[in-house]
Amino acid sequence: DLRKALERNELLFHYQPQVDTLTGTVIGAEALIRWQHPEQGMIPPFRFIPVAEEIGLIGELGSWGIRQACRDLVDLRQQGFTLPKIAVNVSALQFTRNFCPTVREILQTSGLPASSLELELTESILVEDSETTVRALRELKAMGLRLSIDDFGTGYSSLSYLSRFPLDELKIDRSFVIDFDKSDNDASLVRAIIAMGQSMNLDLVAEGVETSEQFNFLTDQGANVIQGYLFSRPVTAEELKAMLAPGHFLEQIREIRADL
Repeated sequence: DLRKALERNELLFHYQPQVDTLTGTVIGAEALIRWQHPEQGMIPPFRFIPVAEEIGLIGELGSWGIRQACRDLVDLRQQGFTLPKIAVNVSALQFTRNFCPTVREILQTSGLPASSLELELTESILVEDSETTVRALRELKAMGLRLSIDDFGTGYSSLSYLSRFPLDELKIDRSFVIDFDKSDNDASLVRAIIAMGQSMNLDLVAEGVETSEQFNFLTDQGANVIQGYLFSRPVTAEELKAMLAPGHFLEQIREIRADL
């Protein structure tokens, strides 16, 4: 079914905006894959990505995803919309020897500048720390892509891993964001991640932000790029257009801060 879904164009992306809280402007969007099944309706990724990994389809699915995200961003820009970057998730299983040449080919074909494409990597990719991985990440960085660690803090990373890889960004995992006010440990961990990111000159994105309290805590600590339902659920590329005007979320941010 999944193989056929790729052939039949049943897969699509929804995009969740990443908002710079200092300007209220969307500075990026994460591409989140969906399967529009003809009988079952919209199927979320947690139900089919493991299947893709099991049946050896994840490489093909990953290439499709990068190609589609690049296409969507080029389309938006050709229509006059400003979106600095698009972020696509990459799993450890995609890091085969064909991965870098495939990404290079996709960028050349789509015409998207490499700096507009960000790959969100799981911590498990870093933990493997194999020569192949290090080489691939350096090659991607040399091409000009941005590299981000997704769900940071949930895995096994240490400072030594972070310093060994050419990273641009840390994403603070939603699990810490959701429970920061119930758990001193989570609040301390978020503070530590932010301080670490700042000391290493890495950009920070906090994901899963749903409430004004979470927003205020994170921005007070210096995490100024926010992604989550507080601003928007994941939306189609068409729906995203309405949010791409400069300062689109500024009024909402002022209201959140006024409620302090």
